[in-house]
Amino acid sequence: MGFPKQRLRRLRQNENIRRLVRETHLSIDDLIMPLFVRPGKGIKQLIPSMPGNYQMSVDKITEEAKELEGLGIPGIILFGIPEKKDEMGSGAYADEGIIQEAIIAIKKAVKNILVITDVCMCEYTDHGHCGFVRRDDKTGHFEVDNDMTLELLVKESVSHAKAGADIVAPSDMMDGRVGAIRDGLDENGFDHIPIMAYSAKYSSGFYGPFREAAESTPGFGDRSSYQMDPHNAIEALREVSLDIEEGADIVMVKPALAYLDIIRRIKDSFDHPVAAYNVSGEFSIVKAAAEKGWIDEKRVALEILTGIKRAGADMILTYWAKDAARWLKK
Repeated sequence: MGFPKQRLRRLRQNENIRRLVRETHLSIDDLIMPLFVRPGKGIKQLIPSMPGNYQMSVDKITEEAKELEGLGIPGIILFGIPEKKDEMGSGAYADEGIIQEAIIAIKKAVKNILVITDVCMCEYTDHGHCGFVRRDDKTGHFEVDNDMTLELLVKESVSHAKAGADIVAPSDMMDGRVGAIRDGLDENGFDHIPIMAYSAKYSSGFYGPFREAAESTPGFGDRSSYQMDPHNAIEALREVSLDIEEGADIVMVKPALAYLDIIRRIKDSFDHPVAAYNVSGEFSIVKAAAEKGWIDEKRVALEILTGIKRAGADMILTYWAKDAARWLKK
């Protein structure tokens, strides 16, 4: 009969047996690739802190979308770097904005990939905050005007939908933005467009490389007043609950790796698809260590992505999406 532990060992001794009894299956179907689009033509500019990732002009990002489609990746999420920034972040909702232009081009060229758009103001405002800011220059005190920002986010979401976006993903963390965007989309004939809400977005130190990629570092202060305190978990459940009540179709946890417990708690608490954002810092740390030969990038990356899936994520936004798709095909 043998010892119980021997039975477990017997199920590990052969790769095909391990595949048959595997509990968690990471798939290409789980992956969403973030892409950064900027004005110009023929531009594919390396992001130094995120090896293998680029700021691309519309023509180049369209080529990239075709390649990702060929690998079987189901979706991309677009972040824009406008030609000019201003106090109101007007490039975010302009009909001729960089994201709007990219959506139109990608949808013409690529037929079988979801185009998701980040909805936020930070890339478009000259101060780098996620909404309209009221600031006292004498004291340095500032606050983001929540209600004014909602109006801008609705305009941005509707403009993305008009351009052909399949899903809009508000990442700003303003109060009531999911409900406002849902109403705005519905009133403009886009009731079929889902909302992927960044519901539990933490004020994290893991965002540094992204801010270089999106050119969105705040010009003053930080975003802790409207992003979540990393010490809190129950608050995340409240945030998710409110977003679902307001009409979120998918809820997201960001970052992923330091918040696997949050992913699991949300998955266990709500009957809703859960996305997790494997953010830039999580990616770049592994890249840097791999470049020094300290770790095996492929092995560690797939282990991280599997851990995020095992925690309960239904989909993973990750800068490894392209590499992981190739690795998983082998």
